[in-house]
Amino acid sequence: MKPGTLFILSAPSGAGKTTLAKALADALPDVAISVSHTTRAKRPGEQDGVDYVFVTEPEFSASVASGEFLEHAQVFENLYGTSRKAVEKLLQEGKNVILDIDWQGARAVKQAMPQAKSIFILPPSREALAKRLAGRGQDSKPVIERRMRAAVSEMQHYKEFDYQIVNDDFAAALADLKAIITGKPERVRPLTVDMAALLGMAGGGG
Repeated sequence: MKPGTLFILSAPSGAGKTTLAKALADALPDVAISVSHTTRAKRPGEQDGVDYVFVTEPEFSASVASGEFLEHAQVFENLYGTSRKAVEKLLQEGKNVILDIDWQGARAVKQAMPQAKSIFILPPSREALAKRLAGRGQDSKPVIERRMRAAVSEMQHYKEFDYQIVNDDFAAALADLKAIITGKPERVRPLTVDMAALLGMAGGGG
């Protein structure tokens, strides 16, 4: 059996990468999403082993010490890691594996597995991202503002990725993602988002 390809999917919080990844896995039977380990609390509706593998901080530290993670990082006050063994097993089964991780994790995975393809999902505008972050209805205003600043920091790294997709229209963004996964990246729409306006948030305005 031909091994699958590893795809790294990154985006600022609120850009829709997790929803895109799930829709992709539903549409393509040979795609599997790697389930990350995390120390954060389970949110309503989430299932252990499906959305994340929920572990304690001591359990996470033990996995780091034994080299079980392909990458791991702290995001806000929580820890996240990708199981090397789980990813390699899926690849050997012929699955194209999607890693839903941040730019730090993407950089670590690229170093460990240079053959991996990396994709960055961008919001269409500053306003759209702010609306999505506020629309979750789960967080306070200070938390949303902190996530917005973190999103700007995350987007500074978009050029490090092999491909960029703008999630301005979900169906179109999903089609772009499918094109990359199925080896037809020439079908991806050109990048039209105003990056200067997006990255201009770094000064803290608005």
